[in-house]
Amino acid sequence: MAVVAPSSPVPDGELWRGLAWLRMRYRLRLLPSILSRDGYLAGDDDRRRAELAGAMLDDEVKAIVAARGGYGAMRIVKDLPWAHFARRPKWIVGFSDVTALHGMAWRTGVASVHGPNVSTLGRGISPAVRLAWLTAIEGLSTARAWRGLRVVHGGEAKGVLVGGNLALLHAMAAAGLLELPVGAVLAIEDVSEAPYRVDRMLTSLLLGGHLARVSAVVVGGFEGCAPRADGRTVDAVIADRTRALGVPVVAGAPFGHGPHNEAFILGARAAVRGDELTLYPPGA
Repeated sequence: MAVVAPSSPVPDGELWRGLAWLRMRYRLRLLPSILSRDGYLAGDDDRRRAELAGAMLDDEVKAIVAARGGYGAMRIVKDLPWAHFARRPKWIVGFSDVTALHGMAWRTGVASVHGPNVSTLGRGISPAVRLAWLTAIEGLSTARAWRGLRVVHGGEAKGVLVGGNLALLHAMAAAGLLELPVGAVLAIEDVSEAPYRVDRMLTSLLLGGHLARVSAVVVGGFEGCAPRADGRTVDAVIADRTRALGVPVVAGAPFGHGPHNEAFILGARAAVRGDELTLYPPGA
């Protein structure tokens, strides 16, 4: 398992705690330069690109886990060996800024794991979150369901599950890199975004035709996205911006920047029915 820092600098205390938990089960590969800092980046683009490309090309590595999110993956995402990665796939694991890497992975037909980064694993997360992470990484998952979700727009749908951080999906669309599969179940989450900014991002994806490709939307956490003085909520924004799609939309799924961030597999099938999302393992 390779641990990389493709985005922002990782606090060393959180890194050591996360690595201590991982090394009880896995053989780890990481470079001393993982603690590099270049302003808001974990080292310059060349360092981060070389580190990640090296892990993608290393046939002994079975999973690549991001040390932290933040910002920076978009700066290097096009210059990575994606053609080789498609021929010799391995897990990419993480969330938040790692959405840029997930998006490139599903473009090549490779599944990946949306779940806690190493720095998150170094915090006091619940046993259920750790178990979901291990289950996804080790391919032990059977079909499981998230029940009791909040129904925003009712209905039934199934498709390939893709998505991640809304701001990164929006940025990838602006860069011409977002390719949502036709009939996809789109998972979205975000943090510290004002409701009007969520509106802007969803509206841009609507106007660009990206959301016309989805069969359902699954909303995770939108932490720190409280209403401003106008009182408009993110829930109201999402309900309004997805209404015209005519697809089921459910909210309150247990993933995102909150403390309960369950890992799940992007590129696997999922089905929405009423207030329930069923997640299927790859190949099912």
